[in-house]
Amino acid sequence: MTNPTTPKQLRLIIETDDFDDAIRFYRDTLGMPEQIAFATDGDDRVAILHAGIATIELATRTHARNIDEVEGMPPTPAGPPSLRIALEVEDTELAVARTTDAGAELLAPPTPTPFRSKNARVQGPAGWQVTFFQELETLKERQERTGFTTDDARPGHDA
Repeated sequence: MTNPTTPKQLRLIIETDDFDDAIRFYRDTLGMPEQIAFATDGDDRVAILHAGIATIELATRTHARNIDEVEGMPPTPAGPPSLRIALEVEDTELAVARTTDAGAELLAPPTPTPFRSKNARVQGPAGWQVTFFQELETLKERQERTGFTTDDARPGHDA
């Protein structure tokens, strides 16, 4: 029997004052297919876009700052935790070229990371940053590398 509270879908809601800019970026530039959704009329607009498989990445502020450093982001002042979208792509350079050609600001160029991906970051609409990551090896290959484990198996952490 499955747990009836186990999520079937993760939906990230991005509230935006410039819907046209956001739909151009996420649907048209990034190529996320749109599915039908209900709205009334006038300024009541919504688009539900398929973004592949969803995961939630929980990170301490220290880890988030380490990712910023690895990706070549300038240091940010202390403040509330930030939200950013990370999208796995087949080709990070191509994703960056496509989005910057469409007007997105490049925040951090494609960079190989110690966690075996190639990451880059652009400024998306509505204040959201978008990280593109291209996996450079499989999860099975990562299991053999030092530093890759689950939190409960990490030395110094309680299970």
